[in-house]
Amino acid sequence: MALEFTDANFDELVIKSDKPVLVDFWAEWCGPCRMIGPLVSELATDYEGKVLVGKVDVDSNPGISARFGIRNIPTILFFKNGEIADKQVGACQKSALAAKLDALL
Repeated sequence: MALEFTDANFDELVIKSDKPVLVDFWAEWCGPCRMIGPLVSELATDYEGKVLVGKVDVDSNPGISARFGIRNIPTILFFKNGEIADKQVGACQKSALAAKLDALL
């Protein structure tokens, strides 16, 4: 299951993580976000123990969204060693996200 990243726990869980991290920026009202949400949950299961996978509700956590300049959702950021290593803006196939994760392992 995907974790819930917030303004309060983001640095601790994402920036300081010793594993690669996939962060899905989404909102309840966003149609494409609802399409990609189940894929993100599947990736959380597929990569359990190897990658942290979580979601940020942009409406509830404006601090993180502003910090990373999130203007379009869904936006998925891939972090490695506390830095953004890759990104995906808009809905896409699960295989595309998996390929980006595999490149970080």
